[in-house]
Amino acid sequence: MAPQRPDGAGALPSAVESPAPNPSGPQPLYAALDLGTNSCRMLIAQPMGHQFQVVDSFSKSVQLGQGLESSGKLSRASMNRTVAAMRICRQKLQRHKVKHMRLVATEACRRASNATQFIKQVKRETGLRLDIITPEEEARLAVISCAPLVNKKTKQLLVVDIGGGSTELVWIDLTNVPKKERSGAIMRLHAGFDSDPGGYAGAKVVDWISVPLGVATLRDQFHDVEDDAARFALMSWFFEENLEKFAPTSEIQDRKGFQIIGTSGTVTTVAASHLGLRRYDRTKVDGLRMTTDQIDAVIRDYLSLGEVGRRNDPRIGRDRQALIMSGSAILQALMRLWPTDRLSVADRGLREGLLYAQMSAHGVLDDAPS
Repeated sequence: MAPQRPDGAGALPSAVESPAPNPSGPQPLYAALDLGTNSCRMLIAQPMGHQFQVVDSFSKSVQLGQGLESSGKLSRASMNRTVAAMRICRQKLQRHKVKHMRLVATEACRRASNATQFIKQVKRETGLRLDIITPEEEARLAVISCAPLVNKKTKQLLVVDIGGGSTELVWIDLTNVPKKERSGAIMRLHAGFDSDPGGYAGAKVVDWISVPLGVATLRDQFHDVEDDAARFALMSWFFEENLEKFAPTSEIQDRKGFQIIGTSGTVTTVAASHLGLRRYDRTKVDGLRMTTDQIDAVIRDYLSLGEVGRRNDPRIGRDRQALIMSGSAILQALMRLWPTDRLSVADRGLREGLLYAQMSAHGVLDDAPS
């Protein structure tokens, strides 16, 4: 399947991740659920000034897209696993009496021929309504979520969201935006990628692309290659080939003022491995800047461990060990292509973007400071 790039993200609050057992104050609760190719994840949060406070959360590897690459369909087993996870989400939503929610599905449901049947099954068995969002909305929400991490010195920005079934890349030119307004200009891309409604020359989306290769789909493409190092090299090369038509890859870019922000389980896992965390700590990972040499050192360590070693490595975890090498292959290809030796790590993404979009639409957030 060819990469999708259709013809055509407000201020995102910085989420407070430490769960609050009881909501404080009269503000309503909002929920955001992201059903991806590999995971089902949900946040329940309450507006708090220009930010929000996470009240409850849920994350489960459901492997919805297992077998999709070969069959074109969601399997009965994967659908049943996902429905079971969404029953837990429904219980949390009911317990907290959440009335405002957005529950979305991404690449696996976009590609599966029986996605409509699955959406109906979820509604019938859980009462929850899933919306299948477009690649553009998925990319836009990722951009919104990362806006607070944009450096004021950044002139050229690449936001990368490595998912289970697809990878979204958005290239943004901030050259004409005053330094103190650069993060805000990105936040105002909620209207779409073709305009910034600000009153000055704003952020310009040079190009964006949704490549139908994520950690699960890329792994499935090369599952028959037995040698670990060879499989990794082939995956990285294949992903790079799929970026050929992404405009900025063919242009010479200035290293000065260039920033890449990466958001995904792959990026945060690599960051946690670099820090040597045996127990994941978002406060140490979100916003961390890693050099190319540091990323390469972690990947070399993953390769030296082999499949058994990665499975037993507490920094990776049994759920992620099967996907970490395909994600690392994507990450290494990206760092090889662009003129920077640093990556900003974002432990935020689709769910945070969904929460912001709802809260902003309801006017329950204060204006974010410049």
